[in-house]
Amino acid sequence: MEGGARGWSFMLPGMLLTCPCITCHVLPCFPWSARLQGSLDLWKTYRKDFKQKVSFLIPECGMLPEVLKSTIADIGEYYLVRNLPVHELIAHEFIEAFVKKGSCYALTYKTKIDQDNTAALLPNGKLILSVDKDTYEELGLQGRPSRYSGKKVMRYIITIDLTDAGFYPESKKHNRVLWALKEKKPLEFDFLLAWDNTGAEGSTLMSYFSKNQIQALKPKITFSTLRDLQCPVLQSNELQGKPEESCSTEELFEWLGAVLNQVSLDNKSSSFLSTYCCPEPNTVVEKAFLCTITGFIIPEKIIQLLEQLCCYFGEPKLAYWLTLTVHGFADSPVSWRESEHGFHKGGENLYNFVIFRNLDYWLQMAVGAHDDCPP
Repeated sequence: MEGGARGWSFMLPGMLLTCPCITCHVLPCFPWSARLQGSLDLWKTYRKDFKQKVSFLIPECGMLPEVLKSTIADIGEYYLVRNLPVHELIAHEFIEAFVKKGSCYALTYKTKIDQDNTAALLPNGKLILSVDKDTYEELGLQGRPSRYSGKKVMRYIITIDLTDAGFYPESKKHNRVLWALKEKKPLEFDFLLAWDNTGAEGSTLMSYFSKNQIQALKPKITFSTLRDLQCPVLQSNELQGKPEESCSTEELFEWLGAVLNQVSLDNKSSSFLSTYCCPEPNTVVEKAFLCTITGFIIPEKIIQLLEQLCCYFGEPKLAYWLTLTVHGFADSPVSWRESEHGFHKGGENLYNFVIFRNLDYWLQMAVGAHDDCPP
């Protein structure tokens, strides 16, 4: 879908086959083949970061089942808090109410990772600051040079563990960080926030930040029916594809990028935008359903959607496979878990599930050149 990225290959179950950290510009892919339902617990522990866009495509589908409609409607809202000082995120009251109860997520809004100071709060209680050299020196907090700042270090990464046993009110560590962020070099951003508090009771983000300028937002959801869509023929056990029998994972990945970006597959000589065409072998489906959700989307909601898509094949369907594609924020300071994320040319970080009727699946994972291998 996006160029300039690295690639890796895994297969499940049981054993790791290959992990070549390819530094040339090839499509990255984690093709996994296993029973999807039995592997969801692994994915729940693996994916613990917020996302910007989720899309799923179901061939041979003109209308969604009610259970999928309900899951989409339950994606939930998130919040935009304007001019929020970073030191408020390390307040004891905030940590006790949100960080230690459920999963709390935060990301600076409309900041550029390669130009501005940025911050993110992860559900494990880690507060990540990506700051320029001047800010780093003024703060005086311990950090490390960014891996992607070049020979002359101009950016630093500071990680503050809000759940550390030594990080409590009036402790030396807490007072040092509070003084740096509140008095020595106050940092203030617009933040996107979300909180998954299943089973928890108490305050809400809206009430906690009622004295701030806070706005509740809902993800943007679009539905579309694609007619007479050319789809590649896939076989779940043929990752590399077979001539005249099935397409490869890379061909599927490229085709899906074209479909999600509404690129024509006609390959007409009169087109000045694209001469791309669907890989062969392919088949034409009368209808395909495409849903795209855009906003500040937490992994708990993505897992719920993935589980329902897995259940889609619980009853006989014409479709042989479907896809779920998830894009991360281009300017987030992290991509996979706590791995540092750099923008480079496009800030790519995404993954794609291809779920087959027999519940085998492929998992394709992509990052740009300024990212670590997914762990």
